[in-house]
Amino acid sequence: MDTFEQLCQLRRSVRKYTAQPVEQEKIDYLLRCALMAPSGHRTCPWEFIVVRDEQKLRAMQACRTYGSGMFETATTAIVIALDTTLGDTWAIDGAIAAENILLAAAEQGLGACWCQVYQREGAEDLLRELCAIPEDRTVLCVISLGYKDEEKKPFDLEQLHYEKIHNERY
Repeated sequence: MDTFEQLCQLRRSVRKYTAQPVEQEKIDYLLRCALMAPSGHRTCPWEFIVVRDEQKLRAMQACRTYGSGMFETATTAIVIALDTTLGDTWAIDGAIAAENILLAAAEQGLGACWCQVYQREGAEDLLRELCAIPEDRTVLCVISLGYKDEEKKPFDLEQLHYEKIHNERY
């Protein structure tokens, strides 16, 4: 990829993966990118739990009635849990770290998809149990990862919602 814009254009939510495992070097790279995300007052409220166990990954499908089918074929997942006592920007901080993971995955030729957990009934309890996440942490999301077993078209720049951009006033 030549530009950041091209990376953004090519990054799409991938929900089907091959059986090829993601190399540890790529996981390490994604996590380094996540750790470099900005956070309010540099509190870094996040914790990242890497899951590779196939039984746990398949069990993650039950965290949502809709929107978690990608764990049927994912070979890796990263759960993002946060310490909400470190300030009022924890959810935003976690979302920025998640976006860094999603963009880094695309750059590395991996597929990835965000699965919302926060405020989704039962989802947090399931992930807390599967990954032994302490009660004093809030689970924001889990990102499925793997090598793509589906191709998605890049965003069509002509179809972007440019009408949502305003200058000086709404």
